[in-house]
Amino acid sequence: MDNTTSGKPAGSSSVNAASVLGSSRSVVLGALFLMATSAIGPGFLTQTSVFTAQLGAAFAFAILISILVDIAIQLNVWRVLGVTGLRANELGNRILPGLGWLIGAFVFVGGAVFNIGNIAGTGLGTNAMLGIDPKIGGALSAVIAIFVFLSKKAGVALDRIVVALGAIMILLMLYVAIVSAPPVGEALKQTVLPDRVDFLIITTLIGGTVGGYITFAGAHRMIDSGLTGPEHAGEVTRASILGIIVTGVMRSLLFLAILGVVAGGVTLAKDNTAADAFYHAAGEIGLRMFGVVLWAAGLTSVIGASYTSISFITTQNTPARLRNLYTVAFIAVCTVAYLVLNQAPQALLIFAGAFNGLILPIGFAMILWVIVRRRDLLQGYRYPTWLIALGFLVWLLTIFLGVRSLGSLGALWG
Repeated sequence: MDNTTSGKPAGSSSVNAASVLGSSRSVVLGALFLMATSAIGPGFLTQTSVFTAQLGAAFAFAILISILVDIAIQLNVWRVLGVTGLRANELGNRILPGLGWLIGAFVFVGGAVFNIGNIAGTGLGTNAMLGIDPKIGGALSAVIAIFVFLSKKAGVALDRIVVALGAIMILLMLYVAIVSAPPVGEALKQTVLPDRVDFLIITTLIGGTVGGYITFAGAHRMIDSGLTGPEHAGEVTRASILGIIVTGVMRSLLFLAILGVVAGGVTLAKDNTAADAFYHAAGEIGLRMFGVVLWAAGLTSVIGASYTSISFITTQNTPARLRNLYTVAFIAVCTVAYLVLNQAPQALLIFAGAFNGLILPIGFAMILWVIVRRRDLLQGYRYPTWLIALGFLVWLLTIFLGVRSLGSLGALWG
């Protein structure tokens, strides 16, 4: 960009500064909502609904642990990638040639699994919202996502749609959480003194919010927008925290909405738990609102999963137009897979979250290696010691949770 001001009227530099500031805020907002809405997908809604029905108020403890782990992971991931200005796959290749592509392959496969579930979610959403056949609704939603990446201003379109749909989801969830009248006091108690702790559920929650591609979605968006380097470390940190807060608020609102229904003695349908909860909370309008939430969650997650998965098999030197075409092809292939797949969407969505939780320790180990052994890539940035220690503790926890969930992962698919 040409920053010269000769020949321009007085005051134009301040106008340019305001424009740059506004652009920076737009990038940060788009990046944090891309990460948050990628996490708040159909799998997120399904997991939260099923696990709330299983654990009741005790599920609050699992939510708390997952949010704390999410914050610790995102603080490190966003900061390292933002300061180095390198995508995760590019960073891996700097450490060990081929490592980045290996991690990229894992993330790409996980993103594809999740994306099939995301498209299935949009289909279920259109069915609940408008009564459209799920396969037709899923295909039409995929077409909308494809148009986003075919746009001449795909980056701007991506940022705006994820912010708008994210806000709609939060507002609708707030309404349902209020009308279901949940036992808030019991939920607060169980947050710190749970009657039951389930390691598989905690692993699945972590996998669904920072596992696989989701960990890197917002950070890669900021890198592609040019908001990188040590001078932007503060903005990157704030964006990562806000993204997790948005995710945590959404998870908590959904939990409270369903808890209110379950606490009232209602036995929810096992094949579509979330939809049944919305119906019992707010009647027919509640079911339609669930359709809107599920469709918005699915569409934003299709966009986020596709964008990030392709970012792992390309580099910053790949032309933007070519990346967008790859993304369109990725969405198309996942849509075809969804149309011919016979697996129940609910089982697929929960499985994808657990799978991402298992591959999380690999990518996070690479981030920690850069912090400790490759500080030359941090461009002189002085990394906080407390954040390094927190990162290692959380990494060990993700390994522990992943090992504990291995024996039960097959049961989810069955």
